[in-house]
Amino acid sequence: MEQNDSLIEQRKAKLAALQARGVNPFANKFTPSESCANARQQYTEGRAVEVAGRITAHRDMGKSQFIDVKDQSGRIQVYTQKNVLGDEAWEIFKLLDLGDFVGVKGTLFTTRTGEISIKCESFVVLCKALRPPPGQYYGLEDTEVRYRQRYLDLIANDPVKQVFLHRSRVIREIRNFLHNRGFVEVETPMMQAIPGGAAAQPFVTFHNALGCQFFLRIALELYLKRLLVGGIDRVFEIGRNFRNEGLSRRHNPEFTMLEAYQAYGDYSTMMELVESMICHIAQELLGTLRIEHKDAAGTVTKTIDLTGPWKRARYKDMVREKAGADWFAISTSERRERAVALGADIGKEYEDFEITGAVFEKLIEPTLIQPTFVTHLPKELVPLAKLSPDDPSTVEVFECCINGQEIAPAYTEQNDPIEQRERLQHQAGGEQQKLDEDFLVALEHGMPPAGGLGMGIDRLCMMLLGQESIRDVILFPQMKPKS
Repeated sequence: MEQNDSLIEQRKAKLAALQARGVNPFANKFTPSESCANARQQYTEGRAVEVAGRITAHRDMGKSQFIDVKDQSGRIQVYTQKNVLGDEAWEIFKLLDLGDFVGVKGTLFTTRTGEISIKCESFVVLCKALRPPPGQYYGLEDTEVRYRQRYLDLIANDPVKQVFLHRSRVIREIRNFLHNRGFVEVETPMMQAIPGGAAAQPFVTFHNALGCQFFLRIALELYLKRLLVGGIDRVFEIGRNFRNEGLSRRHNPEFTMLEAYQAYGDYSTMMELVESMICHIAQELLGTLRIEHKDAAGTVTKTIDLTGPWKRARYKDMVREKAGADWFAISTSERRERAVALGADIGKEYEDFEITGAVFEKLIEPTLIQPTFVTHLPKELVPLAKLSPDDPSTVEVFECCINGQEIAPAYTEQNDPIEQRERLQHQAGGEQQKLDEDFLVALEHGMPPAGGLGMGIDRLCMMLLGQESIRDVILFPQMKPKS
């Protein structure tokens, strides 16, 4: 810490020296003609260029100096000479540090070592960094620092920056894909009087002007279905959901979801949509349907093959395979005992379907590395879906699992308002105040048959970009405040 304080004081002294020379390094303006990468890619000997960025390297050769200037696109070397800049500008240049921002005007040339560079004719100080870059005094391997001060992570680690640039492209390609299929993008309320569309613990807030309690949404679903009622036949939203629950490698309390609904579709329609969309994104982003995940040493640990058609398997069949062919024939107490013996986490108050769900989550889901549509889930898990005609204990639902976790659930939407009310009442345990009456009234006006899906953007990015923790695909993951 003392070394850090000393470096900060040195930089403040240089700032004062700049100001004493009439330079205000926080007020200058500079408009680059192109990016650093473009200057390198469009190389022509002697071509005039203007670039701007952060100084990431400095080599002092006496009366000449080399610096590396880096922007979002990459870096380029800049060569400066005292006899070109002049005495006054040279003294100002010597007050620059790693981490400072500069604008450079000059011409392109190639050094004796073959490095494309800019021969600097003039420069502008754009920002004096009062703290040194992370690598200069302690590196940036501490995950606590990386997540709390993500900007340092982005400065120090180019692969991290690439993950988030790719994440932006993933979202762009989702939008392109859905727009090309005639879907309309909308925005729905994040603060809701009744948090519906999922079973989760909400965050609670209070609206002072209205004098009532609101909840941050846990799902996008119920408002989007209102729009189906209103005649928008293909609708989607990409937005934040909030669930007041635990943090883990796969869970963050604030996360990004895509939800899409298509009138006159069903769960099989959504299967085709999910498979086509993810393959489209992978092809556009990575140029391949084979996704390699690597460890820190660069060794491939697993390969996910998105080439279709993707596997389809019924939930009950998969449970029988792992937990015993007689699983659904034995009593609830026997299922509980067997689930515990199999290593599943079973709560004391778990209902029968929750015991089976715990077995699925423990023994089956983590093994589904390759794309798999797990279909026909128990009706208690998805009260907003239609019952399966051939097995009314299940619903027309699938969970798309890839990389050992659920990426996208989807189902044939329930549009019978009477059936929907009964199932939501059962889920609410008879508590009338938990029912979203406005949604049920909307259904009574008539909603077309439809298929709907949800897709976890964060988990999708984990799979596509080879990241094993959700924190590595969220710029600013939730963390406990420093005491």
